[in-house]
Amino acid sequence: MSMGSTDRPSAPTEPGARYVTGPGVSVRDWGLLLIRLTFGLLMAGHGSQKLFGIFGGPGLTATGKAFDTLGFHPGKVFAVICGLSEFLGGLGLALGLLTPLAAAALIGVMINAMVTVTGADGLWIQDGGVEYNVGIAVVALAIAAIGPGRLAIDRFFRWGAGGWAEAAVALVLGGIGAAITLSL
Repeated sequence: MSMGSTDRPSAPTEPGARYVTGPGVSVRDWGLLLIRLTFGLLMAGHGSQKLFGIFGGPGLTATGKAFDTLGFHPGKVFAVICGLSEFLGGLGLALGLLTPLAAAALIGVMINAMVTVTGADGLWIQDGGVEYNVGIAVVALAIAAIGPGRLAIDRFFRWGAGGWAEAAVALVLGGIGAAITLSL
């Protein structure tokens, strides 16, 4: 903040900039951390249910059978792909590590879920619709676009600032991953 002719601080150029809580860390960064931790850890837990059978999840064998009934053969292979995408994508989002790739993994899984499970049931979750899947995909895309903030491992890398390119990488790779999976 620079001093003007009235010796008063000028308005901050970045929203939330005057609410700095440490060296270069703003309320915006803490807010992004809260969103990343919430969505990222929930998705990592969701993937853990499929992979390891923890948190009340069915585990890999039962998840593989469910994938078989959805038309994904061999079901266990697709269960591993889905579980790892949710688990690693969620951890990446939570840590702010390789954020565009983590977002792509979550977007791809959510596209698959919408096409194969929830899409035919409309929008709202009480009817089995896409509401939850859309929410997860949009949060992942938004974090790739905004960037994970200063309280993230990615802050040390060029993609840590977010931007149109990072959002495009997340959306395109997520879409390609979903398309490949759905075509098999």
